[in-house]
Amino acid sequence: MNYWLLCVSPANFEATKRLGLTVQGFGARHRRKVQRMQPGDRLVYYLKGKRVFAAAATVASSAFEDATPVWEPEGAETEFRHRVQLRPDVVLSDGDALDARQIGPRMDYTRRWPPERWHLALQGELHLLSRADYELLVNEMRRSGERHPAAARPVQGVVPGAAEAGEASTLDIAS
Repeated sequence: MNYWLLCVSPANFEATKRLGLTVQGFGARHRRKVQRMQPGDRLVYYLKGKRVFAAAATVASSAFEDATPVWEPEGAETEFRHRVQLRPDVVLSDGDALDARQIGPRMDYTRRWPPERWHLALQGELHLLSRADYELLVNEMRRSGERHPAAARPVQGVVPGAAEAGEASTLDIAS
């Protein structure tokens, strides 16, 4: 099992939330990493600019390609056609997302940088994390959800393929 950290813009995280956190796209330069993703891998969302950790999900499929536009271009990445399906695990509301300035310096992954510049470790889009870092982040997210019931608000979105399968077309996610 691999543990991944996805660094995305707040706008692209909102686009993923509109899909019920059931699918995530990645840019072309991360194709090989995405091909390594397998069902059961874990993914944590870090929102660039806001410097918060906002959600965690479990990878529910192998990689596939889909060119349907969903996400806005970020830097050199203009298409996010390399995708995996997800199952949301923890989704925090905007106001209750974890302040990365409090947790980032405690992560093993960021220790190669001086403590005051830990955030430089999160340049780029997709990073492999240790199990310890993943557990630190998810445990803090769950604790935040327990302290702030508003953090556990359901995420609603269209579930891709649900209408064709005759299933409900929205997904409620409670942490």
